[in-house]
Amino acid sequence: MTAPLVEARELRKFYPLRGGLLRRAKSWVRAVDGVTLAIQPGETLGLVGESGCGKSTLGRLLLRLLEPTAGDVQFEGRSLLGIPAGELRSVRRRMQIVFQDPYGSLNPRMRVASIVGEGLAIHRIGSREERGRKVRELLDMVGLPADAARRYPHEFSGGQRQRIGIARALATNPRFIVADEAVSALDVSIQAQIINLLQDLRRQLGLTMLFIAHDLRVVEHISDRVAIMYLGRIVELGARDQIFGNPHHPYTRALLSAVPIPDPHRRHARTALPGEVPSPLAQPAGCAFHPRCPNVEAVCRGTVPPLEGDETHAVACHVFPLGGRSGVAPAK
Repeated sequence: MTAPLVEARELRKFYPLRGGLLRRAKSWVRAVDGVTLAIQPGETLGLVGESGCGKSTLGRLLLRLLEPTAGDVQFEGRSLLGIPAGELRSVRRRMQIVFQDPYGSLNPRMRVASIVGEGLAIHRIGSREERGRKVRELLDMVGLPADAARRYPHEFSGGQRQRIGIARALATNPRFIVADEAVSALDVSIQAQIINLLQDLRRQLGLTMLFIAHDLRVVEHISDRVAIMYLGRIVELGARDQIFGNPHHPYTRALLSAVPIPDPHRRHARTALPGEVPSPLAQPAGCAFHPRCPNVEAVCRGTVPPLEGDETHAVACHVFPLGGRSGVAPAK
């Protein structure tokens, strides 16, 4: 098996909440709490979870846009945390991000040519004429006309702005892209266009991608493997067919049961989870999911379940471990 392109090792990101005269840390928000995963060259890993579970924080940690509290991030077999600032700048050419908001992520005072070509200028790639040609090629690649380069972001629709954001991310020929809820702010019909564009670009350019989303059907369509995240931890990880066809963790099954089936003649039982997601300031002991779990047992309340398995399928659950009681897939 080839070496992973991107790897997180026991990655943690805690934010202090300070108070008092000395502004000492009184408590900690555990945004990412001990995540270990690997992304192989050329694959798309879908990252799913409820809002506030730490998905976007994890994506930014993998790009070293945030400094981790503990753990390590490996890119191309080298730790990003040990790279000097000068070398990190060149490494960033090979890692890019597509943001969620196609309105807020583009500078309204810059023309599209400057937005897309900014990375080329920063890294001093090519002459001015060569950068202009590259911008036109990128716009054509994402389905925008050449005259778009002379216009401003407010002159485009939301889907077109996201295409501009994708072109900007591709400008420096990256190997790894984090798509952070890249279609969630778009209409459903436009979502399909952007998803198909990302898939075409991935095949054409050999991209490796972390696709962060909360829409499981979109994730099923675009991903090779899927990671399910809950309160800063990965609770299930595996090949797409394993996650959608044989989910083990009760949280994964609850998420899948909530996905609507576009057929009035078919129904499946929905798992209603009681209560709300616990506050990351006061996470419960043991398995963080146990206060809402319909299958909770005594061991769940006191011991954190490890993520056990392999790249094909791994689960962090005392009640439904791999090789033990099988998960119950929702009817399709």
